Amino acid sequence: MTTDYELDMFNRDPNGLNDHVRVHFDEVLGEPDGSHSISCVWSISYRCFNCCKNCCYKMLSLICGIPLAFCWGCEFACITFWHVWYVTPCMRLYMINCGCLQKFYGTCVQCYIQPICEACSYCFSNIRVTNLSG
Repeated sequence: MTTDYELDMFNRDPNGLNDHVRVHFDEVLGEPDGSHSISCVWSISYRCFNCCKNCCYKMLSLICGIPLAFCWGCEFACITFWHVWYVTPCMRLYMINCGCLQKFYGTCVQCYIQPICEACSYCFSNIRVTNLSG
């Protein structure tokens, strides 16, 4: 099995699927003007935040990433199977039947309703309305 898809090890979210997950220090924490901590506290907090975030994320992805990738792969395989073998054929069947119903309905309108509407239009075509201002 060959594939044209190559894994990009640098840009791991090329479609921006997780742009809503902001995890940079300055996007999570910020001190307003007039309320600044000591510079070393802010600097150490920055390093501590990044270190804990990176270590925890890497540990969680190491423990849970592969099993979750397996589960998501199975889930999307099942969804694909369901659509290929059930949903798409059902939709095609529905569209074929709707095409027949559309022809039937169009024929009924042309045979029964259209002549009635044309007759009514002839009856009302000679009505004239005049405005008398006095």
